[in-house]
Amino acid sequence: MSTRPRATILVADDDHTIRYNLALLLRTEGYEVREAADGLKAAEILRDPAVDLALLDLRMPGQDGMAVLRGHADRLEETPVVVVTAFGGSGPAIEAMRLGAFDYITKPFDLDEVLFAVRRALTQRALAEQVRALSVDPGAEDLGDDELVGRHPSMLTVFKLIGRVAVTDEPVLVVGESGTGKELVATAVHRNSPRSAGPFVKVNSAALSPHLLESELFGHEKGAFTGAVAARRGRFEQANGGTLFLDEIGELDIDLQAKLLRVLQTGQFERVGGESTLKSNVRVVAATNRDLSARIAEGKFREDLFYRLNVVPVQLPPLRDRREDIPLIAEHVVRALAQKYHWPHLSLSPEVVAELTRRPWPGNVRELQNVLARAAILARGRVIAVADLAADPGPGPASPSPLPPGSLVLRDALAETERRVIAQALEQEKWNRTQAARVLGISRRQLFDKIRQYGLHE
Repeated sequence: MSTRPRATILVADDDHTIRYNLALLLRTEGYEVREAADGLKAAEILRDPAVDLALLDLRMPGQDGMAVLRGHADRLEETPVVVVTAFGGSGPAIEAMRLGAFDYITKPFDLDEVLFAVRRALTQRALAEQVRALSVDPGAEDLGDDELVGRHPSMLTVFKLIGRVAVTDEPVLVVGESGTGKELVATAVHRNSPRSAGPFVKVNSAALSPHLLESELFGHEKGAFTGAVAARRGRFEQANGGTLFLDEIGELDIDLQAKLLRVLQTGQFERVGGESTLKSNVRVVAATNRDLSARIAEGKFREDLFYRLNVVPVQLPPLRDRREDIPLIAEHVVRALAQKYHWPHLSLSPEVVAELTRRPWPGNVRELQNVLARAAILARGRVIAVADLAADPGPGPASPSPLPPGSLVLRDALAETERRVIAQALEQEKWNRTQAARVLGISRRQLFDKIRQYGLHE
């Protein structure tokens, strides 16, 4: 992404007062601003790659905004355009959007509306820049373990949608099979939102009983139930000012659904055993691998809660529907492994890439991560070969991943796989640490550290 601390924005309008006020607003927000009073100057400035975004009036002397937009068509992803028009009719706006404008604003405009459009456009530009870097060179960006990876059209649609919804404050519902990366979408929404400096709090709705989950979400007062020896803040309080990720929302108890709906509508709730009404300013991102419409028909999910959560649905494709992304994801996983274990030149053989692309991956990206982590740890050399891969389970119905539910982040998959492989090596070598370390390709000191880290014992 751009290394410049703040974006550079072109303000193109022949009305001096409007141009001055827009430039002042943007400079006050910390943006660099360049100005143009006519279309020819606007077109000239737009050719500068340092410009990140343009606010473009449609009616200007010399060359109108529509002509400038047409001439800029091949660079709209690099430098998105928000058009400004004094005409309330849909014709100019529709034509501008058809030509590729990111958004349009009608005069007279509200300053908050301008900032909202600017932030949305810049967020989408940043995501598009990340995708372009990956398309040219999968190693061009250090994405980290918890970034979405892909350049299939279905994933580009997801990236664009994240860019559009992140700067809003509406609930987001992420739908996809287990292992597709729903938590990563929630993380991306949070990181690209105005709440990014606030907390990001995660709750797995399927991991606790309804009673414990209510306490987890809303907190409890001292003495509220057996074992409640002290008052405790719930996740809604902990996430105040940030984002709350509710995973497996389809498993939420029907009574708790009513309480969740109330918080979404009013921001108000009470702790378990408490009488005081508390407020929390939280943006909710929910995720499910279930068909919520079917759950509604079965009487297991509230229709009103569904509509409140489903303001902005994000549908994640299964890995089998975007096989073109498998080599890219695999390279990303291998880079993360090499960095984690300080292995130089860890790579995949062409035969492995072909084999990975062929497999059905019922466990999706999580399963791919797990298979590669195991293969990398057990590989004899630093090039992963087909023989290092776990056996192909073959076609068939999706089976649950061996990793715990909700463990979507690569580092969790790697830690669990590492623990299992180390335990396997120790058992194989009858707990001869020297031999086990040799099999694992690590030093005895590293092995002792790992044994302590994972609490392994004979």
